[in-house]
Amino acid sequence: MALTSIVIGVVAGLGAVVFRALIALIHNLVFLGRFSTYYDANQHTALSPLGFGVVAAVVLAALLVVFLTQNYAPEARGHGVPEVMDAVYYQRGRIRPIVAVIKALASALSIGSGGSVGREGPIIQIGAAFGSITSAYLRLPLPQRITLIAAGAGGGIAATFNTPVGGVLFALEILLHEVSVRTLVPVALATATATYLGQLFFGPHPS
Repeated sequence: MALTSIVIGVVAGLGAVVFRALIALIHNLVFLGRFSTYYDANQHTALSPLGFGVVAAVVLAALLVVFLTQNYAPEARGHGVPEVMDAVYYQRGRIRPIVAVIKALASALSIGSGGSVGREGPIIQIGAAFGSITSAYLRLPLPQRITLIAAGAGGGIAATFNTPVGGVLFALEILLHEVSVRTLVPVALATATATYLGQLFFGPHPS
């Protein structure tokens, strides 16, 4: 279980890196007209070369989000946290693999094009999906499946915002049925691993 938790942390951390790169790529394409995955929210940039056409780009992105979620993963339409809680408490911890892909694409389109969407909900659902997929592949029983879902969600938060303690607390308070050594250790291992990867790519400062 310890090794599996570390793997979940690696995947959640890399998922956070890819998710952030997608957001930057879409933002740079829509507002700057350039193909780049670098983005600094504190850096002032010139007006978009698209001019008023940027409005059409934003509308197009919104339509694409609707198309993706309605046709491929309706579970990806919401904030992210309620959907993960529903999977844990009512769906026996089952999250389809396609949910992680569509949630990442749809949320990156929304955030990158200027939509009023945050990163916390999407990365929680993406990380939780990784935990669910891994537990299904290993055919783990329900308690361990939920623990890995919590580990993936906590790892996603930790890597995205450089908040390992926050990732652990979220998993313990919201997703786990019980708090014990056998649930705390896997979550802590996953969040620590994901935090390390996040710092490798984003630096040591909160994001």
